[in-house]
Amino acid sequence: MLLVNTLLLLAATARASLLTLHAPRVTTYDSTGAGIRTEVLKLTEKPRVPLALGPTDSLKLTFQVVEEGEGAKGVQPLQTFLRFYDPKTGEEGIQPLRVTPAGKSKFELSMSKLPPSIPPTTTSPLEVTLIIGSHKYSPLKLELFDLTLPQSHSAPEHPDESSFHPLPMIEHTFRAPNKLPPRPISALFAGLTLAPWVVLLALWSQVFTGVPYLFSPSILPFITTLGAFEALLFWYWVDLKLGQVLLYGGILSVATLFTGKTALASIGARRVGRK
Repeated sequence: MLLVNTLLLLAATARASLLTLHAPRVTTYDSTGAGIRTEVLKLTEKPRVPLALGPTDSLKLTFQVVEEGEGAKGVQPLQTFLRFYDPKTGEEGIQPLRVTPAGKSKFELSMSKLPPSIPPTTTSPLEVTLIIGSHKYSPLKLELFDLTLPQSHSAPEHPDESSFHPLPMIEHTFRAPNKLPPRPISALFAGLTLAPWVVLLALWSQVFTGVPYLFSPSILPFITTLGAFEALLFWYWVDLKLGQVLLYGGILSVATLFTGKTALASIGARRVGRK
């Protein structure tokens, strides 16, 4: 029996923790103050025909926040807002409402001085929703009515608006290839580069007959090391770095030193023998 009474008490407490509205009413007026339309709002459904305001009309919304159940005790919620939402553009605005300790609230909207909470309007009506929050009661959200306002100017563009749209495709720009000189000019300078070799071969043909032992075993290694130096310089021009050239050149210089000394000694011995 005690358990049943406890459960009934908890159910009654949960029932009392719900909020509702008492006598919610909305009225529209013209510029003379005469009423145009009055709607007693239902909490289960909103009016089928949207309310409409002209350029000089106004609107008045009144209601009282009460505990759901018998007694209808007025409650002052912690937070009460009206939400204006345009489903066509996705724009919305939040309007805080002041509620008295008895739970009564009033909101007036005049087209001559719209509050900043009204979003930019189009031809589609705004959805007006009441949102109530309190730490002692369950939150309450009610769709009150739809409201059609005169079409306003478009919303100002946010400074970062372009950052939220697809950007152009990134195209990589590579460095243009080096321009090659005309082929005749390249051939001319290649000929100038090879000209010393032609002169060298021509002079060598003149002195070759006077050096009969040029390809003898004692002189040929020296000639080979000199040719290796020429190949090293060509390799440096094509691919090697300066440090590599100095390393390989140092090794070749030692070999050239010994082969050159042997070649000179061989030539000197032949001259002495001939005398």
